Amino acid sequence: MRRLDLNCDMGEGESPAELEKDLRLMEFVTSVNIACGYHAGNRQVMEVTAIAAGERGIAIGAHPSYDDRANFGRVETKASPKEVHRVVISQLTELSDVCHRHGLTLNHVKPHGALYNRSARDRETADAIAEAVHAFDRDLILVGLAGSKSLEAGQRVGLQVAAEAFADRTYLDDGSLTPRSNGRAMIENVEESVRQISSIVNRGIVTSINGNAVAIAADTICIHGDGANAVEFAGALHSLISAQGFELAAMRRK
Repeated sequence: MRRLDLNCDMGEGESPAELEKDLRLMEFVTSVNIACGYHAGNRQVMEVTAIAAGERGIAIGAHPSYDDRANFGRVETKASPKEVHRVVISQLTELSDVCHRHGLTLNHVKPHGALYNRSARDRETADAIAEAVHAFDRDLILVGLAGSKSLEAGQRVGLQVAAEAFADRTYLDDGSLTPRSNGRAMIENVEESVRQISSIVNRGIVTSINGNAVAIAADTICIHGDGANAVEFAGALHSLISAQGFELAAMRRK
């Protein structure tokens, strides 16, 4: 049976309602990417989220970003490769310490927001992230946009990599994500999301916002936990992936 991971960005809210939403999402996903305090979240939220994931057998990943809480890590900065390396190490250290204190294992790393998008297209940034992850723990999995420079950088340093596709984001003709500044960047309709993921997992194709077929191969599918319909999306995609003959299973480090 083919295996596929369903991941979700979490730990980005601090209110009881946001934490409860994350717990509901955990009913459907197999991996979580936890904010490490630089764009959202805090130590307490990291602990609550990691413990809950561990109790459910869900793989725990770090979701490092630029040091930019004011913009939720979604605005490009002029951070140098050296600075990118530093902030990634710092955030991995923070979440790894949480995991260690509670007998949990840090499984993977997925950059957040503008840092993720920059690493997808810029080799220096991609190399800085991959080298930081490898220096911290060479057995961690690096998650990056399918077909991106991020995955190439991870492979160059010998990391296990996982190609990611998105359930709630649209694509441009070159396989990159539509910028959030574009009104068509987000998919807010569950049926549309299901159609997109069905095409990706069964045909290896995603349709761009211009109507063109773009080849894409994915090891893991992402749902953004802060989306308005995130729980509904997660439930529908969980059902779809299972019905398509896949075993929903977390990506696991060596």
